Amino acid sequence: MRTGYVASIICAAVLTTSLLLARVHPFGNAGLNVSMAAQANIMTHSEVPRQVREILTAKCADCHSLRTQAPVYSRLAPASWLMERDIVAGRAHMNLSSWDNYSSDQQQTFKAEIVQEVKTNAMPLPQYRLIHWKSRITDGDIQILTQWARGTPSSEPGAIAEYAEEGDAARGKEVFEKRCTGCHAIDRNREGPALKDVFGRTAGSVAGFTYSPGLVKAHIVWNSTTLNAWLADPDGLIPGNNMEFHIAKPQERQDLISFLKQESGK
Repeated sequence: MRTGYVASIICAAVLTTSLLLARVHPFGNAGLNVSMAAQANIMTHSEVPRQVREILTAKCADCHSLRTQAPVYSRLAPASWLMERDIVAGRAHMNLSSWDNYSSDQQQTFKAEIVQEVKTNAMPLPQYRLIHWKSRITDGDIQILTQWARGTPSSEPGAIAEYAEEGDAARGKEVFEKRCTGCHAIDRNREGPALKDVFGRTAGSVAGFTYSPGLVKAHIVWNSTTLNAWLADPDGLIPGNNMEFHIAKPQERQDLISFLKQESGK
């Protein structure tokens, strides 16, 4: 009897300590136990297809919005700490509750990142998928998200004559930092291949990077014309590639091409 009594006291002490420690937020307070009714729906004022909104709400919103559905164990440390770590980081990178406040350029960049992450199984996070089986992204989900991300380009590929002026590398650097760094870096492979020396390079030829078969077979050399076509409408140039967004504004494409040319020493 005494042994059982001691064990009960220990369990109660551990539970109480865990509940109290959950009030400490070493990674930031994610508001795990705020009522869902107090949170607004995501993307309510944007032209986002219903199916896309449903996928993002069901499989991404717990970490990437203010609509976090907190399970019972979220009230216990250290489980609460680990959850808050992922949620705070997720919201800082992309908050679907703030989608309507992002610029069109930011939204397009996020669309591309979303598709790239789900295609590579980087998102949802493995530890989240392990607990939430319904969060697994299906092939159908990927198809819907891809169609949404790619949308319809507003200009014809290859139309260099549309530009009102020569490209400016300084402006192109700003375009690159704003629109491309979610997937690309100049000097290393990320979700996309390294872009140093891309100007004059044959498509699909960066060592150590896995390309889509269509891109490898295209044997395209990247120059002003092909880069413009690629940035305007990737699927129009090479069907079945893994590029998930386009740059609709002709001047931005020209500026970005000038920057990439400069980084290639041309």
